[in-house]
Amino acid sequence: MGNCAHLLQLCCSGEGRHPLIDLWPPGTHLAEVLILRERNPGECRVAATPETVRRLLARGLTLQVEQSAGLAAGYADHEFETAGARLVAPGPDLGAGVDAVLCVNPPAAEVLDQLRPGTLLAGLLSPYGAIALVEQLQSRRVSALALELLPRISRAQSMDVLSSQANIAGYKAVLLASAALDRYVPMLMTAAGTIQPARALILGAGVAGLQALATARRLGAVVYVSDVRPAAKEQVESLGGRFISPPEQEERPAEAGGYAKAASEAFLAAQRQQLADQLALADMVICTAQVPGRRAPMLISDEMLAGMRPGSVVVDLAVAQGGNCAGTVCGQTVERHGVRLIGGDGLPSSVANHASALYARNLAALVEHVLGEDGFQLDQEDPIVAGCLFTHDGACRFPDLVSGAN
Repeated sequence: MGNCAHLLQLCCSGEGRHPLIDLWPPGTHLAEVLILRERNPGECRVAATPETVRRLLARGLTLQVEQSAGLAAGYADHEFETAGARLVAPGPDLGAGVDAVLCVNPPAAEVLDQLRPGTLLAGLLSPYGAIALVEQLQSRRVSALALELLPRISRAQSMDVLSSQANIAGYKAVLLASAALDRYVPMLMTAAGTIQPARALILGAGVAGLQALATARRLGAVVYVSDVRPAAKEQVESLGGRFISPPEQEERPAEAGGYAKAASEAFLAAQRQQLADQLALADMVICTAQVPGRRAPMLISDEMLAGMRPGSVVVDLAVAQGGNCAGTVCGQTVERHGVRLIGGDGLPSSVANHASALYARNLAALVEHVLGEDGFQLDQEDPIVAGCLFTHDGACRFPDLVSGAN
């Protein structure tokens, strides 16, 4: 009874209250939020789900959802209505009068033209080199939160869309590789003899690489992982992988803000030489090495592909940033020297239901973070807001990212 009395005292005093229990009174209207239907070809995700609609309604927001916004991700219009959102039809006035817009990719120019000054926009805005988008955001005086720029700190973990989506990409990359492979993945003991397990090589031990490692291990592959950061060894081995130590150099790449720093060309050349022997033994290779805002390092040359076993598979998750492997093409499977090259661009969208569920939770956490008693409050002293507030009050806060001078 003592514990129960203590819990009751906490609830009555307001201490220890769960944030989702702290509901706004019914009828409270803090701000109007619009959820857009994505229009980019091949994009099936949506920025909110019925679950997050209910969550945001409980915080005093009013939700509009564009018709068919969640259909490609497996969320029907009536589910959003049941959750409490109001469906709106696409048209020339879409976006007019709302206080915030939540999206996956940057909205169409005609939607941005309808936004009034001070409107909050949050999504994956592809800020690197986005000159036209920035000009329009500045002219409309939109406060844009670019989720790619969220700082990787403990307070922002629940908002980290890059991690949640990279996790899915790493998982799906292994499934694509195993489906295209001309061999079994696990070891099999049959009446005709024993089949040895496939050998997988993962390039990069970030979120996508570690998920690829875990997925390949679950399928039964023997997995080797290469990363320029020696500190990744412990993570790799904890998941059952075999770490390939980086070449000995006076200065090794480390990381900054949770992301790998760019390595020197001399270091990459030494790494490529080391990888050549590993590639010759690999059945499937998953490439995940990327540096935000820069061209992905070219790790696998055409000469190295020629040394691989015919029938092996390479999935390049960095293909949209130039690729880690020579010859990969965005969204296509091509063959070179008998090796199948899969350009793994937009893989989270191919697992749209769960990708949307995770993305929507990340976005809801960010919205709750910037929501105050009188609506949205963008405290530029807050490291989370300061890290991802891309444009505000008619100015771009990260001009070097846009100009490419970073």
